[in-house]
Amino acid sequence: MKGTVEAMPDTTRGAARAALPRQILVALDASDHAARALEEALRLAGVSGGAITGIHAYAARLHDRRFRQMEGGLPERYRTEEGIEHQRAVHDSLITRGLGIISDSYHDKAGAACEAAGIAYGRLSPEGKNYRQIVAAAAIDGFDLLAMGAQGLGATPGASVGSVCERVARRAGIDLLVIRDPARAIAAGPLVAAVDGSPRSYGALKTALRLGRAFALPVHAVAAYDPYFHYVAFNRIAGVLSDEAGKVFRFKEQERLHEEIIDDGLAKIYRAHLALAERIARDEGVPLTTKLLDGKPFAAIAAYLAKARAGLLLIGRTGIHADDQLDIGGNAENLLRGAPCHVWLGACAFVPPADALAEHTMHWTQEAEARLARAPQMARAMIRLAVQRFAQESGHTVVTCDLIERATRKLCPHSGGDSRRETPVVWSREAETLARNGGGAAMVAAIRLRAEKRARRDGAERVLPAHVRPFLDAAAPVARWNAAALARLARVPEMVRATIRRQTEAEAAETAAAEITPALLETVITASRQRMERRMQRGGHPVPPADAE
Repeated sequence: MKGTVEAMPDTTRGAARAALPRQILVALDASDHAARALEEALRLAGVSGGAITGIHAYAARLHDRRFRQMEGGLPERYRTEEGIEHQRAVHDSLITRGLGIISDSYHDKAGAACEAAGIAYGRLSPEGKNYRQIVAAAAIDGFDLLAMGAQGLGATPGASVGSVCERVARRAGIDLLVIRDPARAIAAGPLVAAVDGSPRSYGALKTALRLGRAFALPVHAVAAYDPYFHYVAFNRIAGVLSDEAGKVFRFKEQERLHEEIIDDGLAKIYRAHLALAERIARDEGVPLTTKLLDGKPFAAIAAYLAKARAGLLLIGRTGIHADDQLDIGGNAENLLRGAPCHVWLGACAFVPPADALAEHTMHWTQEAEARLARAPQMARAMIRLAVQRFAQESGHTVVTCDLIERATRKLCPHSGGDSRRETPVVWSREAETLARNGGGAAMVAAIRLRAEKRARRDGAERVLPAHVRPFLDAAAPVARWNAAALARLARVPEMVRATIRRQTEAEAAETAAAEITPALLETVITASRQRMERRMQRGGHPVPPADAE
């Protein structure tokens, strides 16, 4: 199952690569968390054949400004012209040279570790606000992964995530590995991917499967939904509704709807996500353990991680309910703070093939299946795929006859048996007059068909005299349908039959054919099918009319 791997709007070019990370950026600060981040980066680069770049940002200007603010607090003996200038010179030397020396020492240690492992190492020592410099480096240098500690040298007991890590997590456009426990390796437990049906969650799953295969680690996939929220919400709402408002709201019916339909429906949706995860894992050749969890998603996932003694949680930075402005999802943020293991925030997206998504998440009503069965067998698979793709884009999980109609109107805006849905051809008054003078009724019909097709080919908004004149002297009788062609036409799906008939007659008129044969009809059907396939490849967006090409 191939699917598509793509970058989300805020990712960089390195975020969507299908292989293990090769260009890894590691934030250094001599803390235990940073040391573990480097160690895990070395393992990753070792199996991917990649390289590591260390980054340590220092804010010399910040230190200089803070020292000037403190000059008034210097002892009296230093507060002379000579003393102040001397202290400023000493401090400036310490800042400009000392911070550089510290940064170099961090790089020297990381470089030695990389050299011992046979891994290329690069250095970045930008001056400026640390989180900004880290985010900027990740954005412009084509890195696949940023590894850093949840806390730095300022770590305190009981704290979960430091300010630098939190700011980077909200802004980094590539995958982010956050080290939460410096004493524990990623390989100390299974890898757990959280899936919710979003492209980024499947991207995180794909990463987990690749890591599991590379390091021979067990991989789990979990999906969590909350069937209890409505119970709390409805009981709270009941306490503030008046009797009259309760009747309007139909409180009891709404509660029963949630209990009998919505809760079960949510469970089915998330089971489908796990079933699709299993299929993806089979295609990757990696065993996968799955578990459906109920409860507040981040809390249920955290409990599972603790029980499984997971080494790493992989989760999309944003989830299924994200909008374009969201920097990090609520569940991802809570797990970044509270997961009992390391956290990998995924920025890359994987979109499973439409047929795979439909197999596990889509249901057809009996009426819709019956309608599809009326289509020619050779076209059913194509029609099913097109309708299912339209349903997924529209947020539907059940295909009905009405949805088939809507899909047809969108994918084939110039087809369908209902003439009310078609855009009529507009004729100018002069062109109408010329066509009517073309001879008998049969000849006039042939002239009109030819002129309309020429106008469409020219991209004209209406039929003009110039479209009619070439056919006035060459008008031919309307072609007859032979019996075999009519029998073949009867097997064309009803919703496109009238359009196919018109297109075939137009083709016969264009080629001056005296008789419509099965061969001519098949030519038109094949051309129509190819146009529909091109529309599907373009994502179902309207395209020029079929006979305008």
